[in-house]
Amino acid sequence: MTETHRRPGPRIEEVARLAGVSKSTVSRVVNGEQYVSAKSRTAVAAAITHLRYSPNQAARSLAGSKANAVALIVSEQGSRVLSDPFFAGVLRGVHAELSGRHIQLLLMLSRPEDHNDLIAYLAGGHVDGALLVSLHGEDPLPHRLKEMGLPAVAGGRPLSTPSIPYVDSDNFTGGLDAVRHLVSLGRTKIATVAGPRDMAAGQDRLSGWRRGLSEARLPANLVAEADFTPESGAKAMSALLDRTPDIDAVFAAADIIALGALQVLQARGRRVPEDVAVVGFDDSLLASTATPPLTTVRQDVEQLGRTMTWRLLGELAGDAGLPPSLLLPTALVRRASA
Repeated sequence: MTETHRRPGPRIEEVARLAGVSKSTVSRVVNGEQYVSAKSRTAVAAAITHLRYSPNQAARSLAGSKANAVALIVSEQGSRVLSDPFFAGVLRGVHAELSGRHIQLLLMLSRPEDHNDLIAYLAGGHVDGALLVSLHGEDPLPHRLKEMGLPAVAGGRPLSTPSIPYVDSDNFTGGLDAVRHLVSLGRTKIATVAGPRDMAAGQDRLSGWRRGLSEARLPANLVAEADFTPESGAKAMSALLDRTPDIDAVFAAADIIALGALQVLQARGRRVPEDVAVVGFDDSLLASTATPPLTTVRQDVEQLGRTMTWRLLGELAGDAGLPPSLLLPTALVRRASA
């Protein structure tokens, strides 16, 4: 007598793959929980019907469906991530908040052209949620994760819509405080090397600079844009000096930008702070080791990472009343450059 071998019933991973969502989303749909879009609910229901997946089978398997892992997704090239102390600070904060919780951390570097591979991986149930850092412009990643039903929290205000929960530093007030300080020193030709306009940090720090100049009734026309690298800071500083040689102060949107600006000022024979006062943003290690040491606006980058992680873990635990956004304070740190 021959034994008939029956294929086991479909697994939750197959339902998730067919529906294009995560395993945790299937869990939420089956259990009637919140945080699932109508589109995801429909896709999961269709996949369950197509695969003849038993809700009772689902209930049994879901108890072990947690991955006990979260992804930290950085939307930048690897070379940039390794050279900018901002990302190291965020990573330290995330790691500290996860410490002792038996949750693994996956660091993933992704650009928009890689999103399909990334989404396919996340839909495979490898992580329970995601932390997104350094989003640019209308990056579709937050929207796609929301459609999947994968809980996600952004570091920095996302510019894409619909948005997801986020934690940010008070970039506007930081830029405003920098300009108020420069005005208090008697500076009247205050330029800025702004950050990228496709990032909320760049936009908000620029708005704070403009507001400070408006308060002092000074013109806000000395603007050059850079990305967050010393090379772009140097190029922007050169352009500003070519246009207006008698600039007497500069607010750089990041310490790493200010490093490039300081190099150009030195090469052109401008004394800092006697001829040109310089203020950065971040209070990274770069600020305290610059020549001269850099006056800067401090944001607590590790606290940013910790708070993002706390917010995500709260959602994963089903905590009620979680804030949709959190804004962390900034503070001016005075050193020798201004």
